[in-house]
This record gives sequence, C-alpha cells and structure tokens, in this order.
Amino acid sequence: MTGFELINGGAWWEPFLAILLLVFGLFLILAGLFTAYFGSGKSRTIGVGLLVVGLVMGVLVGLLAKYSFGWSTSLLFGLIGQAFLVILAAVVGALVAIAIFLLAIMKS
Repeated sequence: MTGFELINGGAWWEPFLAILLLVFGLFLILAGLFTAYFGSGKSRTIGVGLLVVGLVMGVLVGLLAKYSFGWSTSLLFGLIGQAFLVILAAVVGALVAIAIFLLAIMKS
C-alpha cells in the first residue's frame, strides 16, 4: 500500500495527523536549534526544550503510526518523504513568487 492509496482510502485523517505532527515537530526542532545557538541564558534553555520536544514528537508519531494506525515502516517513511517533497515544493514556489513580485515592484 502506498501513501496515495492510504490517503484515498477511508482513513484520510491518519496521514493528515501524521504529517501535521511531523511538520510541527520539525519546526520545533528548527526553532530550538536556532534559539539554542543564538540565544543566551534563559533563551538557550528554552531552545534546548523546544529541540527535545520536537525530537520526542517525531518518535511519538513513529510509535503512533506503527502501533495505532498499523502502518509498516516503509509506508511511514514513504509518507514522510512525500510530505517533505510537498513542503519543499511549497517553499520553492513561494520564494519564486516573492522574487517575481519584488522584481516587478523594483522595476516599476
């Protein structure tokens, strides 16, 4: 079973929830790394906390997918790969649109 068959099936909310929690965890990790590196004192401690919560979120999604949703490991990794490609495509598309907008504004 591929990720597309899973999404088109009856349990559409399972991949939605998994992607939502994985993206949430990823951005917590990124924010935690940024805050821990550039922060000082209490901010650095908060950054480490965000980093830990993001890592725990990823582990929990893996456990949820395996034991609650009954997904295989390959299905979970396939869904994660698809989710990252979608996020990457959205970011690249947004950056290109912003660049075209700025270029048009600066030329006028």
